Amino acid sequence: MHTRTLAELAAALRDGEFSSAELVGHYLDRIETLDARLNAFVTVTREQALQAARSADHARAHGQAGPLTGLPIAHKDIFCTEGIKTSCGSRMLDNFVSPYDATVVRRLKAAGVVMLGKTNMDEFAMGSSNETSWYGPVKNPWDLNKVPGGSSGGSAAAVAARMAPAATGTDTGGSIRQPAALTNTTGLKPTYGRVSRYGMIAFASSLDQAGTITASAEDAAMLLGAMAGHDPRDSTSAEVPVPDYLDALGESLSGLRIGLAREFLDDGLDPGNAAVLEQALDVLRGLGAAVVEVSLPNIGLSVPTYYVVAPAECSSNLSRFDGIRFGYRAEDPKDLTDLYKRSRGEGFGAEVKRRIITGTYVLSAGYYDAYYLKAQRVRQLIAGDFQRAFEEVDLIVGPTTPTPAFDIGAKVDDPVTMYLNDIYTIGVNLAGLPGMSVPCGFVDGLPVGLQIIGNHFDEGRLLNAAHMYQRETDWHRRLPDGFSPEPA
Repeated sequence: MHTRTLAELAAALRDGEFSSAELVGHYLDRIETLDARLNAFVTVTREQALQAARSADHARAHGQAGPLTGLPIAHKDIFCTEGIKTSCGSRMLDNFVSPYDATVVRRLKAAGVVMLGKTNMDEFAMGSSNETSWYGPVKNPWDLNKVPGGSSGGSAAAVAARMAPAATGTDTGGSIRQPAALTNTTGLKPTYGRVSRYGMIAFASSLDQAGTITASAEDAAMLLGAMAGHDPRDSTSAEVPVPDYLDALGESLSGLRIGLAREFLDDGLDPGNAAVLEQALDVLRGLGAAVVEVSLPNIGLSVPTYYVVAPAECSSNLSRFDGIRFGYRAEDPKDLTDLYKRSRGEGFGAEVKRRIITGTYVLSAGYYDAYYLKAQRVRQLIAGDFQRAFEEVDLIVGPTTPTPAFDIGAKVDDPVTMYLNDIYTIGVNLAGLPGMSVPCGFVDGLPVGLQIIGNHFDEGRLLNAAHMYQRETDWHRRLPDGFSPEPA
């Protein structure tokens, strides 16, 4: 079962090949057998999942099933789930049980999707390797000594090892696309505002966006249709109609103009990744697309801009975690000041504290204009570069990451080097654009991703280009050794 895509599993359920209870039980058994090697899950909701699967089977038997009814999914542990722990990968929230569902969770549940559990992640989504989690690092199924990327590394590893056919993720600076590239999965970050952020614990409010990690672009289209749409409970949610993303799949790429940003082909790009990228461009050309060069002259400023804006917003959003209202509380505080200091000092990890301190500094009196305000101005320059490029082309492509997956521990003590791993993805978040990473080959046995970027709310064109590419290639169907057989 697990070698099939979400779309193929949906067809099998419709045809009565197996029940949802059998399908969900199969994935739960895989998690039980395989996850000790990967550490991809924080919580597994076996009993709730089996009950939801039986309810899905009942609905199908009575003609009440929808396209997604009975399909299993894993949720990144940043989405609030009623009655189930939502930790954000942090000691600070290790004891937090949400009293409500995030809109993403609620909408998928309403569509009949069955939650298998909650996936591990970099603490409060701050990281590029899934090494900052309170629950320990997640390992890459393609090489257990390598990182799976972050912050949605648990979701990516779970889908790559087929412990789940799909998972949700969040992308603040590349945290869906980068782990997708490193694990041979398909990662979709929608336009900012396309999917509600309500109930998604905030890191950087002007950058965070919910999305999906799946085996294929078709699977991503299925899920996005259920997740997207205006939410009155989210002030950043866009009132833009949601098209039928599946209906757009299969359209010819003949006449499509695709821009390759020359700035992406810099000295930091691994030669192997560059060669795989060129092969992917040849496939797109063979499908009828015209690949032309475009320029994003300010994209090189995206990393320093991001690491002013994101920490500033993080320092504000995380101020609520103080040991008073909910979450971790230090034992036997001497006074209120001691309670604040030790609760935050003990509850947050090193990377989170680093970003809180940085963000507080750039927002402080005397530095706001010099850092934060200037970063916001540069952000507008970056967004303007993309808009000028989209006057010439329909989509923009490039590498997702500069290198394949790196060793666990290789960059954890060098934050700047770690931050540079997101150099090709951050600009998309600063501009609020939709972006995808799709599997496009391997370098030394490790997966490489092709990044495809669209204009605002143009997910349909984005998904179709990825789908047509995947019809011509089989990279997305390849599974890591040791994770493809049936569980013992």
